[in-house]
Amino acid sequence: MESLSLMLNLLAAKIDAFSEALGKILGWLAVAVVILMTSTVLLRYGFNLGSIALQESVIYLHAIVLLFGAGFTLKHNEHVRVDLFYAKFSAVKKAWVNLLGGLLLLLPVNIFIITMSWSFVMDSWTIMESSSESGGLAFLYLLKTCIPVFAVLLMLQGISEMIKAWQTIATAKSLSPAVSASEKGEG
Repeated sequence: MESLSLMLNLLAAKIDAFSEALGKILGWLAVAVVILMTSTVLLRYGFNLGSIALQESVIYLHAIVLLFGAGFTLKHNEHVRVDLFYAKFSAVKKAWVNLLGGLLLLLPVNIFIITMSWSFVMDSWTIMESSSESGGLAFLYLLKTCIPVFAVLLMLQGISEMIKAWQTIATAKSLSPAVSASEKGEG
């Protein structure tokens, strides 16, 4: 049992490290989005020059930042949460909410996203779909591939969060007898 716990902790740590590294890369990509968007506006309104490819590259990069950053956001507990009761819960109750939420909501929704987007993405790859705009980017199929990749990345971080929640619950259970004994004056 101890080795399983150690393996799960190692897995969670590796997933967390991956999400953290990806999040830092995406942070720089967000800077690139701002620079490209500023350039697009300056070229368009300052010099009356437009570029569909430049506009689409902003959209592509923005989509990548948002989709691939979801796991990083989950890792840092910065996602949207209805916090009516959760904020007042103990660490163990929060761990139960996170574990059950991951098992009953996060994993099934991401599996659904992968399943439903698969043919959409494969059809795009089959025809090597490109922009319908003249002068647009030639690899729309890569953008569409971000959808199932997003779900996989979010699912991975969700697994890490569920492992950490389970560890919190298991630690609390293993401490319960000792706490009870010390409260009774037996320890």
